[in-house]
Amino acid sequence: MSKNGWNESAAAWIADIGEHGDFGRRYVLDPVMLPRALAAKAQTALDVGCGEGRFCRMLKAHGLDCTGIDPTRALINRARELDHDSAYIEVSGEALPFDDASFDLVVSYLSLIDMPEITAPIAEMARVLKPGGTLLIANLNGFNTAGGESGWIRDAKGDLLHYPVDHYLEERAFWTEWRGIRIVNHHRPLSAYMRGLLSHGLHLRHFEEPAPIAGGPEAKADRYRRAPWFVVTEWTKPG
Repeated sequence: MSKNGWNESAAAWIADIGEHGDFGRRYVLDPVMLPRALAAKAQTALDVGCGEGRFCRMLKAHGLDCTGIDPTRALINRARELDHDSAYIEVSGEALPFDDASFDLVVSYLSLIDMPEITAPIAEMARVLKPGGTLLIANLNGFNTAGGESGWIRDAKGDLLHYPVDHYLEERAFWTEWRGIRIVNHHRPLSAYMRGLLSHGLHLRHFEEPAPIAGGPEAKADRYRRAPWFVVTEWTKPG
């Protein structure tokens, strides 16, 4: 078993995500992330933690030149299979192999929660972003990851009672498992991310805890409305 589970979980992840994404991406995050990415009027984009490349392909379909990076070989290989024309590089976010100010748009789509530390990845994303460029981040909400070890509390019939939040200020790693995927996520309070991003002089332009749009399974949508699942932030680099 690898130290974070991604190598072993890659095949299950690819099958689960498919082309349209899981519920959280398709009905909660994509309706926010894609319009905000396109509103940046970027020509070049970097997807940090691109996985199997789904969001890169979405950006490419709208005319952006997107580069994806991810440390999991099987995911990068799948991204290359599905998109022969874009660059997908097997590398972690701690040391990006790009010059300073290389991209108009940098995206982190649910990737910071996979990283054992965020100081270097945030510094690297800020470094490769052009002055005036946009950094767009989707992350698990800290209220979600603060209960990640236990998940929903259920009654004797299995119905959802509440989602617990505990030890919110204590940063920690935990294993999480669903539909054949077993990986390590990292809980951090929102303040840890905000300090890291503000320390590089980035300006916060947008903050949102998105709710599900209509069209998906209502039972799942209800869960995402009851407990805050995601947070989206958009930053600009002065220039």
